Amino acid sequence: MGSYYLWLKGLHIAFMVTWFAGLFYLPRLFIYHSQAADALSRERFSVMEFRLFMIMTIGAALTLIFGLALLGVNHALLDVGWFRIKVLLLVGLLYYHYRCYRWIGALKTAEPSDDTRWLRWFNEIPVVFLLGIILLAVVKP
Repeated sequence: MGSYYLWLKGLHIAFMVTWFAGLFYLPRLFIYHSQAADALSRERFSVMEFRLFMIMTIGAALTLIFGLALLGVNHALLDVGWFRIKVLLLVGLLYYHYRCYRWIGALKTAEPSDDTRWLRWFNEIPVVFLLGIILLAVVKP
């Protein structure tokens, strides 16, 4: 496959870590934002959320680019069951990423709230994706 395959894989993993760092922290910002009582704090959280979203979107894009490059080198992955499940999890993760974007807009105009139960659950969803994707890629069942 060539020595560059390991370089591609390393970059794929590095940018995946960047993406997930944002996915783990952004929903926590949503919780703080929804509980902020003053307009200045809410505006500050809106700015923080948007900037973090942009950084994690770059991480997501580079993760996908290097993942596609890996797939270009190793087409046989498309015929493997665990890889297909990994792709399904990736589609779910991209939808989660999109939902984060929607939350940024919704919180920008929302009033403060003490009920953050849903956001606290939303905050845990990336863990499921991370475990599923990593375990599939390592164990290859």
